[in-house]
Amino acid sequence: MIILNQEQIKQKIKRMAMQIYERHADEKEIYLAGINNKGYEIANLLDKEIRALSPLNCKILQIRLDPAAPTKHPIQIDHNLSDLENKAIIICDDVSNTGRTVFYSFKVLMEFLPKKIEVAVLIERTHKCFPVQVDIVGLRLATTLNENIEVSLLKSTDWKVELN
Repeated sequence: MIILNQEQIKQKIKRMAMQIYERHADEKEIYLAGINNKGYEIANLLDKEIRALSPLNCKILQIRLDPAAPTKHPIQIDHNLSDLENKAIIICDDVSNTGRTVFYSFKVLMEFLPKKIEVAVLIERTHKCFPVQVDIVGLRLATTLNENIEVSLLKSTDWKVELN
């Protein structure tokens, strides 16, 4: 079942970008840190919208981790950590479920002292097992544990969020 179509996803991203700008209008720059591929794509979409509506300078980076086994493989970030010192960072992902992936993405960010860390996700599910607060949300969904949310953004003309 399709939860969001392409136009609805664009609207959610635009609203999220407005919220980010409202929360960070006093900053000169912020960092959008996308988790793996889909979070990185969300970060890029947010960056595009933020640039269209504000003078806020965004820098994009990617955090790579294995969501199924976050302690078995190193968590990597594709940016110089010293550049992030005393900066506002927004961790971006497509779906937040238990909070584990976002929780472990904090590990690499603990190696320096950022000014602020927030979390932005397109879809937030209500099954938190880790102490993670999502600050900017496209859509909150109450689902069963057996249901799966799939976000498809890679094709430029067929974005969708599906509930399986």
